[in-house]
Amino acid sequence: MSYVLNDPADFADESVIGFVAAHGALVRRVTGGVARAQATPPGQVAVVIGGGSGHYPAFAGLVGAGLAHGAAMGNVFASPSAQQVYSVAKSVATEAGVLLSYGNYAGDVLNFDQAEKRLRDEGIACRTVRVTDDIYSASPAEKSKRRGIAGDLAVFRAASWAAEQGMTLDEVVEVAARANERTRSIGVAFSGCTLPGASEPLFTVPAGQMAVGMGIHGEPGISVVPLPSARELAALLVEGLLGELPEDITDVDGARAAVILNGLGAVKSEELFVIYATVAELLAKAGVTIVEPEIGEYATSFEMAGVSLTLVWLDDELAEAWASPAYTPAYRKGAVEAAVAGATVNTAQDAAPEADVIPPASQESIEVGAVALAIVESIRDMIDRDVDEFGRLDAIAGDGDHGIGMQRGARAGAAAARDAVAAGAGAGTVLSRAGDAWADRAGGTSGALWGAALRAAGERLGDELRPHATDVAAAVDTAREAIQSYGKAAVGDKTMVDALVPFAEELTARVAAGEALASAWAAAAVDSTNAAEATSALLPRLGRARPHMEKSLGTPDPGAISLARAMTVAGQVLAEQDNSTEKD
Repeated sequence: MSYVLNDPADFADESVIGFVAAHGALVRRVTGGVARAQATPPGQVAVVIGGGSGHYPAFAGLVGAGLAHGAAMGNVFASPSAQQVYSVAKSVATEAGVLLSYGNYAGDVLNFDQAEKRLRDEGIACRTVRVTDDIYSASPAEKSKRRGIAGDLAVFRAASWAAEQGMTLDEVVEVAARANERTRSIGVAFSGCTLPGASEPLFTVPAGQMAVGMGIHGEPGISVVPLPSARELAALLVEGLLGELPEDITDVDGARAAVILNGLGAVKSEELFVIYATVAELLAKAGVTIVEPEIGEYATSFEMAGVSLTLVWLDDELAEAWASPAYTPAYRKGAVEAAVAGATVNTAQDAAPEADVIPPASQESIEVGAVALAIVESIRDMIDRDVDEFGRLDAIAGDGDHGIGMQRGARAGAAAARDAVAAGAGAGTVLSRAGDAWADRAGGTSGALWGAALRAAGERLGDELRPHATDVAAAVDTAREAIQSYGKAAVGDKTMVDALVPFAEELTARVAAGEALASAWAAAAVDSTNAAEATSALLPRLGRARPHMEKSLGTPDPGAISLARAMTVAGQVLAEQDNSTEKD
């Protein structure tokens, strides 16, 4: 567990501050994460990596010469927001463009893709390579759905080497994609990890047992087997990886492979060496030539007791990339100190924020903006009350961060909404500002989706008129459309959409029939709650819970539950507003 912390919600931010203070000669803090202390050379493609905190040395520890130019740093086990990714990329971009690379998780995909679009819209060439090395997270037929674990290192190394050779963006993408295609990993866990401030681990492994197929966000294993000896564990890992080779590797005898034996946090070097002795022996017997193995911690999960084995099947170019010099806070190979010392230090500061201009609004919309603030604050208060429950629900088959992520987002959204109301904003601006702050602070899938929904609803309402019940229903449906468009989920996928769609449909039908907004909203919230509870009978088809779908059977989806409760407390605000209006 985490023994040293202040407020758990501030853990990631405070960790980054200390990291930069410790490694100021190599990295600098930028909005959204960290970047090399040295400026990106003109004409060089910038490689930007990133993901949630809690995995050090991934991702901040891999920023430096020979590796990434910048890293977007999300909250604990949550993807960075689109704004964070965009800000980091802007801080290191050159005219040659930017490559984004990260582990293939739903929240990361959603936020990095939004950032890529924004960069392209501004004329900055940008491409993406997602890491999909974990062979236990999806079948070979669905390789694109696999998650990235310790194989991130191999892909980041290849991409960064290609960039420093002066290759074009298209060429860097090709090298990185080839490295990903030739990288395979398997992981196991002996115990779970505990998020900062939590009193219980995300999952447990029975004494004397081992979970096979763990993920670096605390996702439970695919199966649980008796704890093997070190030799037996090494054999399981090696045989699993030799059983699934890249398409262009027809015979391992004579093939070259880089090896990464990764500790997840509690298994340290000397134990890893015990395992590696057998790994090296078995690979040699198979005829594999091992190239510069790496044994240590490269992608951790707080104090999880576990290990992963990665094989990177090398061709001539990838072998050169793997062996090339690098100098970062957490990964150093060869001699690049002179190059670092002679590089131009980037002393540029983040651009000053633009003046905050509140769009003009009618008095009617300003009054509705105060109601919108009350709704956002009621959602914040509900999440503060139920944050632990949401985390427990999410830990059944996911990574357990839904509660703390929603809490960060709701608090930021409420603060932004209050500032907007104080500045005289109309309802549309209040909701849009709340959405932007929610997405940026929460990160992750739910943060991005809640942010998109609030902004979409705000843009639909606008700042000019007092909305009628039909306008509010239309705004809710616009938010529903934004969530489904961004998240790609449908009813039955066991996501927040299962609670949102019935709510939007019932609200729209009732107000169209002439029912008052408050009573229509309350009835729709009941439908949403029933639908959320009914997700306990569903198997997830999207997100981190998908590889562990059977584990979630009998438990409702945390995103659906939190949305239904949010709609319920929002309805209470509307009812109170109606009552006060009648008294007036």
